[in-house]
Amino acid sequence: MSAVTALLVIAIVYAIGDFVAQKTKAIFSMLFVSGIIFMVGFWFGIPKTLFEDAVIVKFAIALIPMLMVHMGTLMKLKDLKEEWKTVIIALAAIIAASAALFIIGSPLIGKDFAVPAAGPISGGVVATLIMSEAAKAKGLDTVLVFLTLLLVLQNFVGLPIASFCLSREGRRLRARFLGGETVAEKKDAKSETVEGKPAWRIFPETPKDLQTPFILLMKAMLVGWLAVFVAKMLGGVINSFVMALFFGIIFYEAGLLENKILDKANATGLALFALLVPIFMSLNKATPEMVLSLIVPVVISFAVALVGIVIVALISSKIFKYSWEMCLAVSVCCLFGFPGTFIVSQEVANAMGETPEEREFVLTGILPKMLVSGFTTVTIASVFLAGFLVKLF
Repeated sequence: MSAVTALLVIAIVYAIGDFVAQKTKAIFSMLFVSGIIFMVGFWFGIPKTLFEDAVIVKFAIALIPMLMVHMGTLMKLKDLKEEWKTVIIALAAIIAASAALFIIGSPLIGKDFAVPAAGPISGGVVATLIMSEAAKAKGLDTVLVFLTLLLVLQNFVGLPIASFCLSREGRRLRARFLGGETVAEKKDAKSETVEGKPAWRIFPETPKDLQTPFILLMKAMLVGWLAVFVAKMLGGVINSFVMALFFGIIFYEAGLLENKILDKANATGLALFALLVPIFMSLNKATPEMVLSLIVPVVISFAVALVGIVIVALISSKIFKYSWEMCLAVSVCCLFGFPGTFIVSQEVANAMGETPEEREFVLTGILPKMLVSGFTTVTIASVFLAGFLVKLF
């Protein structure tokens, strides 16, 4: 298959995944739909060399530090300070999920499955990729497929739980509104699009006319390269992807990088296109027999992780005086992240509120927490956690 044809096939699969995700309001995620199409397609005629034919694998790996830098510019320290309780609850949840997998899951499904499972369950694509690289280095093809299955199925575990919990919280908030309580401080329901100023500015702001795609890409690549270089200088103590994320946060707050820098460079879509390739390419090794054999480990992994998440949510509700429903919704954000956090909050607010004012009150009560939790777990914490756990694998 020619490179152009292979890229077209990949693009078509991604497009179908996006289409279904939009029509189902992310219940069937793009990752799930695309993953199923690739897996079944490899069984019925798509060349197993599809991704190699597309000559995109090395390009994808090379782009990851830059994409991690971009992710670092998404999360502002100011947001973390304002929702510090949410940050603690979310962090405690993914730590508890990982601990449950390590302590309870290892005897049940084996350490080779239980430890790397924390990657996709505690976060998203990048955490999964870190674990996948370790599994690939050990030649564990079954674990590679297992991790991909966890990644594509996690929406079906997290979204229903979050929707149920937020619906109960929404009714409680609406009752408070009807009782005379008002929004003390209005927040933009789409606050993730609002740019803030860096916490401390060391570098001068790049003039608007010089914020061109090539200059922005250069800055993101420069910081990504610097992160990889420092990680190597430290002897690999800190994973290079983790270092790139950390540098993205630091250099955004220092003023060198713009908020959502790849969005401004019109490069996010292409970067994500490439990033997903190392995840999906393991599916060419998945036989029907292998998938059937992995059903039990997948179910056990989700069940064990949820035990840890639920326990922490209940404890957090007592400590921080949130309802257990709000704590559990915040805790399971690691299973779907943004835009699922925004979509489910919007749907609950629209369903619970009978007037625009009621809907705004409900949305203001749940959305900031869900957004911060999603960004904290999927964008930041899961990458750090995967970087740590990969050493135990």
